[in-house]
Amino acid sequence: MKYSRRKFMSQLGALGAGTSLLSLSPQVAQAEAKKLNPKSFKLTILQTTDVHCQIHPHDELFWENGKSVFRKTGGYSHLKTFLDKERAKAEHCLIMDTGDMFQGSELSVMTTGEAMVPILNEIGYDLYLPGNWEVVYYKQAMQHLLGSLHAPKICANMYHDLGDGKRGELIFPPYHIWTVNGVKIGFLGYTDHLVPLRQSPNYSKGIIYTKPEENLEHYVDVLRNQEKCAFVAIIAHLGLSQQINLANLPECEGVDYILGGDTHERVRKPIQAKYAKVVEPGAFGSFVGKLELTIEDGKVVKDDYELLEVSSEDNKPDPVVDQIIAQNELPFQEDIYQIAGYSTVPLYRYFVIENPIDTMILDAISWQVPEIDIVLSNGFRFCPPRTSPDQTGNIPITNGYIFDMLPVDSTIRTGKVTGAQISAWLEKELNNVFAKEASKRFGGWVIKFRGMEVKFLAFGEEGKRVQSVTVHGKPLEADRVYSICACERDGDPDDMLCRMRGVQDTKNTQFTLHHAVKNYLAENSPVTPIPPKSAVALDAPATLLTQVYGVDYEFR
Repeated sequence: MKYSRRKFMSQLGALGAGTSLLSLSPQVAQAEAKKLNPKSFKLTILQTTDVHCQIHPHDELFWENGKSVFRKTGGYSHLKTFLDKERAKAEHCLIMDTGDMFQGSELSVMTTGEAMVPILNEIGYDLYLPGNWEVVYYKQAMQHLLGSLHAPKICANMYHDLGDGKRGELIFPPYHIWTVNGVKIGFLGYTDHLVPLRQSPNYSKGIIYTKPEENLEHYVDVLRNQEKCAFVAIIAHLGLSQQINLANLPECEGVDYILGGDTHERVRKPIQAKYAKVVEPGAFGSFVGKLELTIEDGKVVKDDYELLEVSSEDNKPDPVVDQIIAQNELPFQEDIYQIAGYSTVPLYRYFVIENPIDTMILDAISWQVPEIDIVLSNGFRFCPPRTSPDQTGNIPITNGYIFDMLPVDSTIRTGKVTGAQISAWLEKELNNVFAKEASKRFGGWVIKFRGMEVKFLAFGEEGKRVQSVTVHGKPLEADRVYSICACERDGDPDDMLCRMRGVQDTKNTQFTLHHAVKNYLAENSPVTPIPPKSAVALDAPATLLTQVYGVDYEFR
């Protein structure tokens, strides 16, 4: 009797659904039937990364026909419009950001990242991954900022540090599952495990990072075999070289895609590694990566990827995001837009070896702290170009743009090292950039310096890349002591400068990086920071745009 009643009720339900569909037009009935029992549909995944708090449209550099071309892109209100258009076109859509959301502008620094939270929430992201710079305001602030975002956050390799090297629980859940029509898409998150080395050590105090491969196989097994995901993607903030390396490791078997970030690379055609495809969608909100999955009978039968340019001219600003930005910026706008000086040449930071932005910074430090043999500056990537002159005919450099170039206003520090220390340090730094083994490449570019001239082989043998070094025109002497200066990193030991150990007589000056740049511009504007070829690769062009090689990839 129970079986008959159950069968009768199921038949009645089916009859009811069928009769309701019969009352509709054939086209609508077909669409409704597809919703009830969908067998074929498409899923769209949209990704931004490394926006670095660039809330307004900005110049962006493109490499076309061997030359730099600039176009206006990005801006969060324009990005919101762009994403809304793409979401409207998609059958089902998930939008994610994979890191570096809270570092990179004066507004972010002045509000300790708080100004970014309502903007990100209004845009409507569905998933987040913390980047290497999310710790810039320290662990507690990172947890507060990410916790204030409405969408889920994942990361499988950031643990609470319980002290004495004891590892606690994961700070964030390791994975997220997106279920559509009964089909599961699994996302597993990994950020850069080298953060304590790349960033100032105190930023990440209280956090233990692990290599992705330590638990990757376990979580892929969970997503594939326990959760029955039809598609597994790693969302990563490791840098393109590290992501390619990960996709070649056996632990990555079972992963379909790595949707990456950190190194601002623009992958237009997925890089096919041994176990997974790897992509990365540029930076600064200038691009959106679009992955479209075709599902049939519960299986992913096709994947299509493209890199979309976010033109600020073709996408009108969203009025709500525009209002949030204006309100948040109002208390600080007088200083943000105050002009500190001018440049006669476009300012950008895209070439691996030397750039106008870094040249200007080195010029400023050398001017502010004279009588120093060698001035050093980090190989940063962030900061969009600035190319548009104002009524003076020159390109204005505002206080806000100085924060874009140098979000952390570190104290300038001096010290003394031997020529032998410099030689060993140079080899190590060059290997961080050009290591043959992708897993050994850091996220930054060639270290910048003034007062020293170095010729090297970018793709030479490890430990033997440096071919010649001169200091103010004279050969570097191993036993001679040289004075150096660089920025102090929060948490570094007293005898370290710019990752160089054993530095003697270290002293903090009365100047910060911002002091030096502002003072220099006040006395020397307009400036013409043309790279002086202090660093010359004998086997690569000065216009080298990526440190990634050995795969089918071109930055443009």
